[in-house]
Order: sequence, then C-alpha cells, then structure tokens
Amino acid sequence: MIELNKENFEPEVIQAEGPVIVDYWGTKCEPCKALMPDVEKLAKQYRDRIKFCKLNTSENRRLAISQKVMGLPTFIVYKNGEKVKEISGEENCTPTAIEDLIKENI
Repeated sequence: MIELNKENFEPEVIQAEGPVIVDYWGTKCEPCKALMPDVEKLAKQYRDRIKFCKLNTSENRRLAISQKVMGLPTFIVYKNGEKVKEISGEENCTPTAIEDLIKENI
C-alpha cells in the first residue's frame, strides 16, 4: 500500500490511470487499526486490478478535509481523478463491504 501525504496525493491518486482506493485512517481510530490486517490482505489480493493507498488523517488533516472526509474509517474509490464511491463509518466499513467496493470498481 502506498502511504499518501500532501506531496504525493496528486500524482498517486488524482493523476493515476485506473481505479485507486484510499483508506483514510487515524492513529486514534481503533476501528481503523482493527481493519488494517484485512485491508492489507485485500491489497495483496487485488493489487493487479486496483491501486491501494492509505492516508493518515492525523498527519494530513487539511488533505483529508479537502477530500471532504469527515469521519473514520473512510474508504474512497477514485477513477480518473474523480471520487466515484465512498463508504464511511465503523458500521459501514467492514471487510466484506470494502471488498464489495473494490469489486464494483475494478
């Protein structure tokens, strides 16, 4: 998974060819940390079909706000620089829901 920040967000996500999924997480977000092993498994499983990135919102607050991320965990799929689908909140961001999000967008 590519670790995003304000320097590489534009080239890795906005200018990327093909679908990109971004895991918005925070160091104080326990549900985010609990999901991490499942997300890493999905990243390995689908790495040939979708680019996986993660953004630590604790370190990149302005960037997260610019993407209208208001709660954690949040997963957003981008295609051709545009947001196409988003899931947010502990109850919505289950491993199954994340995999469904990936499958819908590859």
